[in-house]
Amino acid sequence: MMFARAGLAASASMLLAGCAATVTQANTAQSNAAAAGADPLAVPAAAQVHPEKWPAPQWKVPVNADHEARIKALIARMSVEEKVGQILQADLAAVTPEDVRKYHLGSVLNGGNSGPYGNDLGPAQDWLKLADEFYAASMDERDGKQGIPIVWGTDAVHGHSNIIGATLFPHNVGLGAMRDPDLIEKIGKATAVEIRVTGQEWTFAPTITVPQDYRWGRAYEGYSSDPALVASYVGRMIKGLQGPVDGGPMLKGPYVLASTKHFLADGGTTDGRDQGDAAIDEDTLIRIHGAPYVPAIEAGVETVMTSFSSWNGVKIAGHRGLVTDVLKNRMNFGGFIVTDWNAHGQLKGCTNASCATAVNAGIDMYMAPDTWKDLYASLTAQVKSGEVPMARLDEAVARVLRVKMRLGLFEAGKPSSRPYSGQWNLLGAPEHRAIAREAVAKSLVLLKNQGSLLPLKPGANVLVAGDAADDIARQAGGWTLTWQGTGLNNSQFPGATSIWKGLETAVKDAGGSASLSPDGSYTKKPDVAVVVFGETPYAEFQGDIQSLQLKAELTGPIETMKKLKAQGIPVVAVMITGRPLYMNPALNAADAFVVAWLPGSEGAGVADVMVAGRNGQAKRDFTGKLPTAWPANAVHGGPTLYPFGYGLSARTAQPTWKPLSEDAGIRETAENGVYFARGVPASSWSLIVAGGSDGGTRITTGSASALDGRVTVTPVDYGIQEGARRFVMAGGGRQVVQLNNFTPVDVSRETNGEVLLLTTLRIDEKPASAMQFSLTSADGKTATVAAPELAALPVGEWKTVAVPLQCFRAGGADMSRVSTPFQLETAGRVTFSLGRVALGTVADVTVKCAG
Repeated sequence: MMFARAGLAASASMLLAGCAATVTQANTAQSNAAAAGADPLAVPAAAQVHPEKWPAPQWKVPVNADHEARIKALIARMSVEEKVGQILQADLAAVTPEDVRKYHLGSVLNGGNSGPYGNDLGPAQDWLKLADEFYAASMDERDGKQGIPIVWGTDAVHGHSNIIGATLFPHNVGLGAMRDPDLIEKIGKATAVEIRVTGQEWTFAPTITVPQDYRWGRAYEGYSSDPALVASYVGRMIKGLQGPVDGGPMLKGPYVLASTKHFLADGGTTDGRDQGDAAIDEDTLIRIHGAPYVPAIEAGVETVMTSFSSWNGVKIAGHRGLVTDVLKNRMNFGGFIVTDWNAHGQLKGCTNASCATAVNAGIDMYMAPDTWKDLYASLTAQVKSGEVPMARLDEAVARVLRVKMRLGLFEAGKPSSRPYSGQWNLLGAPEHRAIAREAVAKSLVLLKNQGSLLPLKPGANVLVAGDAADDIARQAGGWTLTWQGTGLNNSQFPGATSIWKGLETAVKDAGGSASLSPDGSYTKKPDVAVVVFGETPYAEFQGDIQSLQLKAELTGPIETMKKLKAQGIPVVAVMITGRPLYMNPALNAADAFVVAWLPGSEGAGVADVMVAGRNGQAKRDFTGKLPTAWPANAVHGGPTLYPFGYGLSARTAQPTWKPLSEDAGIRETAENGVYFARGVPASSWSLIVAGGSDGGTRITTGSASALDGRVTVTPVDYGIQEGARRFVMAGGGRQVVQLNNFTPVDVSRETNGEVLLLTTLRIDEKPASAMQFSLTSADGKTATVAAPELAALPVGEWKTVAVPLQCFRAGGADMSRVSTPFQLETAGRVTFSLGRVALGTVADVTVKCAG
């Protein structure tokens, strides 16, 4: 799922207004296609399904005669507008309680970067207060409207992770390593209770993807690459969240709606590309990616979210064969199906503002976070014209109402009046943190333990090093308080424990001493060093990588390991990661190597296994097993170093270590979405100074001159020696610094996700005249955004300035074919240094879009 960024200069109202103009165009396009005889639901032979080949779960939702009678009566009284409103879901950043009342909306959600009253990090009390307001608006029966309670969805994918103070469980890849279905159910139930405290009723979880390529940025959301392991967890997690099948209204107990995602094969895309295409045959689709849906349906899962991705070229949200013929009819799914974030806009012939194809394919609810108002208008018109059959709309509405009734929503009253609501002591409750701590301990996988170094002996003097040792946000990963899990600090995790704090407490309790030194320096030589390192947080496509290795800037702690080892100090490596990566240099440097995955808020679980008490025994032994194979090099599909299921016990004797090859098997590749870094453009990109009549000067050497001497370029240090370029501009006419590529790049998914174009620069001399950013698409269209914010930057300080990609889309650029993503222009005198140009989500300053 993709999420809106609260507080972007491109306001929700502007975005809605920008979409409005496309509604008529989209309707016309669809009408023209229909007139020409084109079937928007037709699929090529490779994407045709054979429902009889798919498994048919034995369990089917029983018919509740009372519910069916109520649903029939409600639908008979509802206007077309009320029906359309019921199948739309809007994001907090683009909807108000008054909108819910006026447009009869059936659902709201909070995006990863949106929160109550515009505050993504708002206190728990505000979440419950706003839930009451939405509920009251949905129940307004003035003007003959039907009072239908709204349902609020949230991505509680590893605990109620949008809320400060909530328990954060390990991400799914770590849970897959622990091999404990009983604990999975406890995690689900604890998560449901904490969701209920703040008044929400629906979580977009569990993710039951089966990742086949760990270059994918969402791979950590999957329990395992093995479909049997994933299937063994699914039913238990759903039971924890929703309660037992036929257990009565969920809201009378400590439960919420679950949603399995993303249907189907999001983990099977070519090259691990998020929102990409799974080019596989139907048998593979069934055997690997369809397997977890059987236990999910048998456990009574109430909602299913379709994927952004496609199967053999056909987007899932528009695939009637998979959505209706397979999932609903063959597999007996009795709940409702919701799209992902504006995913309908990616269907052939559709836009974010208009898409009859999705509902006609069998979609029951559109997740239209910031485009719901235009979609409301277009769907209403399409129903009245017959393009969307009334029978299909009625079925979608009936499914939504049926789930709300099984939830007990009609009788539950306002959120603050329900059981568990407002019981703030349940957020991060000790019993929930104990479950999470146990999960952390059980998820740790021991890959190496030379000399039985682990568990650490009582009384030891322990040095804890590495840049991830005392960083709770780092160990929690993406989908934590914010979409990407970035821009956070330890103060925003009350009650949580970093890995460092957990180790310090355990070592001292065992009679030893511990000190924290991220760079590995010390005054008294330690008995042993623990170096905590690994990936930094990411979510969705922001985490896609081209090869299975750490970013170069994150490998510094490996050098620290080597330095400590050379000083005769035994080294334990603890890796924070969402996926297995080529780690041979670290495995060679360390005496012991522990994979901690993304453990969440309870870092003390690491110490429970790694540190022995005064009796010489740790609280737990290592029991975690790899949920997928560990690579011997950085090549996807290359040789395996440790197979699926591998994992040592501390008591396992190891033979003498034979050094591993440190050939990654692949040359270093450009990081996705990075156009300029370390003083040079990315591979295939060109850094150009333009503005005259000669087409521009390509900057290939350390120092250069352009525009007849009006612009001089020299290298300066940034992060590394000569890691940036300094531009001295004399003025006297147009001066442009730009990054070009002969092969256009597609950033449409990033634009949909409200990603930012980030420019890290230092103003060395204030600009004498206006500056602006531009982006050019392959059709020659240039979209320009004025940047007065640059003149306000402090001189001599590095700052990251952001322009929302949506600003360029609003300016008319084709974001699916961008040839020049970065142009910084001025006509006057200015001096600045350019350190980095990339796509991302965190900036010091955000440029306001026009309008």
